[in-house]
Amino acid sequence: MLTRKSVRKISDSTIHRLSIYYRALLSLEHEGYETISSKELARREKLTPAQVRKDLSFFGSFGTRGLGYPVKELKQRIGEILGLNKLWNIAMVGVGNIGSALVSYKEFAKQGFIVKLLFDNDQRKIGSNHKGIIISDLANMKQLLKEQEINIVILTVPASAAQKICDEVVAAGVKAILNFAPVSLKVPADVILLNENMAIELEHLSFSLTNKNVILTD
Repeated sequence: MLTRKSVRKISDSTIHRLSIYYRALLSLEHEGYETISSKELARREKLTPAQVRKDLSFFGSFGTRGLGYPVKELKQRIGEILGLNKLWNIAMVGVGNIGSALVSYKEFAKQGFIVKLLFDNDQRKIGSNHKGIIISDLANMKQLLKEQEINIVILTVPASAAQKICDEVVAAGVKAILNFAPVSLKVPADVILLNENMAIELEHLSFSLTNKNVILTD
């Protein structure tokens, strides 16, 4: 694991690929593999062996030259790097179509992401049971986020309300936010904000289809 003294700048792309490796190793373990080479892991994920080795080198030494990586051990180590050996308390703000679908996603709990709170400002929804969780009034959000020691908040709210809600989440002491609202939010430097904009992802795909002679690089 990285210590405070050994912290280096690591790209978002590297962290993204770690998640890809983790899922690949889960599949390999289920398939009965005991070891895997960087070449084979790269082939499966359409990367280069050098890229795999470089990504892993940021976090220490893995595997044995000529023998490859022990699948179970590498999966466990990457899981620890990604924080998947801990439980993370999640709150979802906005129980519309996207929010409801995310709450129903069972893989979250398997990986230690526990949805503990749901919030909405629709009086017809407040107090109702949704997938085993009572929907709370948005007006009580700040207090409940603190009481339930929420680590991560997911915003699936309209763009017009997103910044105000984000500010309240930050004021409650939450340091990690995943934003699905189609708007850029402002947060303090000590708060981690990730934006998931599906329109941008679709535009990325449409660009690739339109410009088939362009090779995208990291």
